[in-house]
Amino acid sequence: MDILSVVLIAFTILETLNVVLLYKMPGSTMGNAVGIFKAYPKSQQDPEIKAFVNYLISWVAGTKLIFIVLIIGIVITGTKETKIFSVIALIFSIMTFFSQLYPSLKRMDKDQQLSPNGYSRTLAIMIASFLVVFTAAVIIFFATL
Repeated sequence: MDILSVVLIAFTILETLNVVLLYKMPGSTMGNAVGIFKAYPKSQQDPEIKAFVNYLISWVAGTKLIFIVLIIGIVITGTKETKIFSVIALIFSIMTFFSQLYPSLKRMDKDQQLSPNGYSRTLAIMIASFLVVFTAAVIIFFATL
Protein backbone atom coordinates (compact mmCIF):
# COMPACT_ATOMS: atom_id res chain seq x y z
CA MET A 1 0.00 0.00 0.00
CA ASP A 2 1.40 3.40 -0.94
CA ILE A 3 2.03 6.25 1.51
CA LEU A 4 -0.82 8.33 0.09
CA SER A 5 -3.35 5.57 0.76
CA VAL A 6 -2.03 5.17 4.31
CA VAL A 7 -2.49 8.86 5.18
CA LEU A 8 -5.87 9.00 3.44
CA ILE A 9 -7.06 5.96 5.42
CA ALA A 10 -5.76 7.42 8.70
CA PHE A 11 -7.51 10.72 7.98
CA THR A 12 -10.71 8.86 7.07
CA ILE A 13 -10.66 6.94 10.36
CA LEU A 14 -10.20 10.16 12.37
CA GLU A 15 -12.95 11.93 10.45
CA THR A 16 -15.29 8.95 10.87
CA LEU A 17 -14.80 9.18 14.63
CA ASN A 18 -15.59 12.90 14.42
CA VAL A 19 -18.80 12.19 12.48
CA VAL A 20 -19.90 9.66 15.11
CA LEU A 21 -19.26 12.25 17.83
CA LEU A 22 -21.16 14.97 15.98
CA TYR A 23 -24.17 12.72 15.35
CA LYS A 24 -24.26 10.83 18.66
CA MET A 25 -22.46 13.02 21.22
CA PRO A 26 -22.38 16.60 19.90
CA GLY A 27 -21.86 18.04 23.39
CA SER A 28 -18.67 16.04 23.90
CA THR A 29 -15.34 17.81 24.25
CA MET A 30 -13.56 15.15 22.18
CA GLY A 31 -12.70 15.42 18.50
CA ASN A 32 -14.74 17.94 16.53
CA ALA A 33 -17.70 17.83 18.89
CA VAL A 34 -18.92 21.22 20.08
CA GLY A 35 -18.75 20.76 23.85
CA ILE A 36 -15.66 22.98 23.99
CA PHE A 37 -17.86 25.99 23.19
CA LYS A 38 -19.35 27.41 26.39
CA ALA A 39 -22.27 28.68 24.29
CA TYR A 40 -23.32 25.14 23.33
CA PRO A 41 -25.19 24.31 26.57
CA LYS A 42 -26.82 27.75 26.41
CA SER A 43 -27.93 27.08 22.84
CA GLN A 44 -29.76 23.98 24.02
CA GLN A 45 -31.97 26.05 26.36
CA ASP A 46 -33.89 27.91 23.64
CA PRO A 47 -35.89 25.50 21.40
CA GLU A 48 -35.49 27.66 18.28
CA ILE A 49 -31.75 28.14 18.69
CA LYS A 50 -31.35 24.49 19.72
CA ALA A 51 -33.00 23.34 16.49
CA PHE A 52 -30.80 25.67 14.45
CA VAL A 53 -27.54 24.67 16.18
CA ASN A 54 -28.39 20.96 15.97
CA TYR A 55 -29.17 21.38 12.26
CA LEU A 56 -25.77 23.02 11.69
CA ILE A 57 -24.00 20.26 13.64
CA SER A 58 -25.73 17.61 11.52
CA TRP A 59 -24.91 19.56 8.37
CA VAL A 60 -21.20 19.59 9.28
CA ALA A 61 -21.31 15.86 10.08
CA GLY A 62 -23.05 15.15 6.77
CA THR A 63 -20.48 17.17 4.87
CA LYS A 64 -17.67 15.27 6.58
CA LEU A 65 -19.42 12.03 5.64
CA ILE A 66 -19.43 13.03 1.96
CA PHE A 67 -15.66 13.55 2.09
CA ILE A 68 -15.15 10.26 3.93
CA VAL A 69 -17.01 8.31 1.25
CA LEU A 70 -15.15 10.14 -1.53
CA ILE A 71 -11.79 9.39 0.09
CA ILE A 72 -12.72 5.71 0.49
CA GLY A 73 -13.57 5.61 -3.22
CA ILE A 74 -10.28 7.30 -4.08
CA VAL A 75 -8.27 4.86 -1.95
CA ILE A 76 -10.01 1.83 -3.49
CA THR A 77 -10.21 2.85 -7.15
CA GLY A 78 -8.00 5.91 -7.56
CA THR A 79 -4.85 6.04 -9.62
CA LYS A 80 -1.63 7.42 -8.17
CA GLU A 81 -2.40 10.70 -9.92
CA THR A 82 -5.86 10.89 -8.35
CA LYS A 83 -4.46 10.12 -4.90
CA ILE A 84 -1.70 12.73 -5.12
CA PHE A 85 -4.16 15.35 -6.34
CA SER A 86 -6.53 14.39 -3.49
CA VAL A 87 -3.84 14.75 -0.83
CA ILE A 88 -2.72 18.09 -2.25
CA ALA A 89 -6.37 19.23 -2.33
CA LEU A 90 -6.73 18.19 1.32
CA ILE A 91 -3.63 20.21 2.20
CA PHE A 92 -5.05 23.34 0.61
CA SER A 93 -8.54 22.85 2.04
CA ILE A 94 -7.21 22.18 5.54
CA MET A 95 -5.04 25.30 5.30
CA THR A 96 -8.23 27.39 5.13
CA PHE A 97 -8.63 26.65 8.85
CA PHE A 98 -5.91 29.21 9.54
CA SER A 99 -7.50 31.98 7.47
CA GLN A 100 -11.17 31.30 8.15
CA LEU A 101 -11.73 29.49 11.45
CA TYR A 102 -8.64 30.07 13.57
CA PRO A 103 -9.06 33.87 13.94
CA SER A 104 -12.59 33.37 15.29
CA LEU A 105 -11.56 30.49 17.52
CA LYS A 106 -8.61 32.48 18.88
CA ARG A 107 -10.90 35.43 19.64
CA MET A 108 -13.38 33.15 21.42
CA ASP A 109 -10.52 31.63 23.40
CA LYS A 110 -9.30 35.11 24.40
CA ASP A 111 -12.84 36.00 25.49
CA GLN A 112 -12.99 32.78 27.58
CA GLN A 113 -15.77 31.29 25.48
CA LEU A 114 -13.97 27.95 25.14
CA SER A 115 -13.24 25.26 27.68
CA PRO A 116 -10.50 24.35 28.22
CA ASN A 117 -8.70 27.66 27.89
CA GLY A 118 -6.06 27.53 25.19
CA TYR A 119 -8.09 25.15 23.03
CA SER A 120 -7.55 27.31 19.93
CA ARG A 121 -3.80 26.73 20.20
CA THR A 122 -4.25 22.99 20.76
CA LEU A 123 -6.48 22.71 17.70
CA ALA A 124 -4.09 24.82 15.61
CA ILE A 125 -1.24 22.46 16.52
CA MET A 126 -3.37 19.44 15.64
CA ILE A 127 -4.40 20.93 12.28
CA ALA A 128 -0.79 21.91 11.55
CA SER A 129 0.20 18.31 12.33
CA PHE A 130 -2.22 17.08 9.67
CA LEU A 131 -0.63 19.47 7.20
CA VAL A 132 2.87 18.24 8.09
CA VAL A 133 1.84 14.58 7.71
CA PHE A 134 0.11 15.18 4.37
CA THR A 135 3.04 17.25 3.08
CA ALA A 136 5.52 14.57 4.21
CA ALA A 137 3.42 11.93 2.43
CA VAL A 138 3.55 13.97 -0.80
CA ILE A 139 7.33 14.36 -0.50
CA ILE A 140 7.81 10.65 0.24
CA PHE A 141 5.51 9.75 -2.66
CA PHE A 142 7.54 11.80 -5.14
CA ALA A 143 10.86 10.62 -3.65
CA THR A 144 9.89 6.98 -4.19
CA LEU A 145 8.67 7.26 -7.79
